[in-house]
Amino acid sequence: MFVPKAQNPLLAALLTLLASAFVAGTTLLAKMLGTDVLGPALNPLQISQGRFLFAFMAFSTAALVMKMRFTQVAWPTHAVRVVLGWGGVTLMFAAAAYIPLSDATAISFLNPVIGMLLAIPFLGERIGPVRLTAAAIALTGAMILLRPTPEAFQPAALLALGAAVALGLELIVMKRLTGREGPMQILLINNLIGVCIASAAAFWVWIAPTPAQWAALAGIGLLMASAQTCFINALARADAGFVGPFFYATLVFAALYDFAFFGVRPDAVSLIGTTVILCGAGLLM
Repeated sequence: MFVPKAQNPLLAALLTLLASAFVAGTTLLAKMLGTDVLGPALNPLQISQGRFLFAFMAFSTAALVMKMRFTQVAWPTHAVRVVLGWGGVTLMFAAAAYIPLSDATAISFLNPVIGMLLAIPFLGERIGPVRLTAAAIALTGAMILLRPTPEAFQPAALLALGAAVALGLELIVMKRLTGREGPMQILLINNLIGVCIASAAAFWVWIAPTPAQWAALAGIGLLMASAQTCFINALARADAGFVGPFFYATLVFAALYDFAFFGVRPDAVSLIGTTVILCGAGLLM
C-alpha cells in the first residue's frame, strides 16, 4: 500500500535547490561536449544519446535494487512523451553550445507557460486573465532574450525556444501519465524508450568520444537522473506552488557555471530578459 511522504517544506526546498544545481550541470557538460573543450565537438544528437543511456542505466539499477513491480503501461502515451522530451533536450543541448547558459536556461523556462497555453486546446482547461497576463509577460521576456534586431539577433536562441515548445508539449502528455502510473515507472520507461530513439538518431553522426567526453556523457545522464529523483521527492514533501519557485535557482547555477568555466558574464539584455521571464512565470505559482 502506498504511504504518502510526511510534509517537510525545508527538505523539499533543499532537494529542489539540489535538483537545480544538477540540471544546470547537465547544460554545462553539454556545452563542453558541444565545443572543443574535451575533444572534437560532439553532435547534440550524440550528447542526447549519452544523457538517456546513462540515466536509463541509473534508473534500471535502482529498479532492480527496489524490486519494482510494473503496473499497466500506456506505451503509446509514453512514446509521444519521450519523442517530445528527446527533441526538447537535444535542442537545449544544441543551444547551450552557442549562447550563454543563463540565456538558454531562461528561454527553456517558458515550457510551463507554453504548456499552460497548450492545455486550452488539448486538455480543455480554462485560463483566467491573471495567467494569460503571466504568459504574455514571460513571452515578452523571451523576445528580449532573442534580441530581435539585425545586429544582435542570436539564431541559436531559436533552438532554446524550440526546446521550450517541445518540453511544453511534453508537460501536456505527462499530465495524462501521472494520474495512471507511478513516478519510478514513468522515469524508467521514459529513459528506456528515450535511449532507443536517441541511439537511432545518433547512429548517423556518432564519433568515438575521448575518455573525458565519455566521463562527461556519463555525468549528464547521472546528473539528470539525480535531478529528476530530487525533484520528484521534493514534490512528495511539499505543494508544487511552494517547490516551483526554488527551481528557478537553475538560472543562478547556470550563470555561475558559465562564468567559472567559460568566463561568460550576463549582459544587460540577458539580465532584463531573464527578469521579465521570471516575473511572468512567478505569476503562475
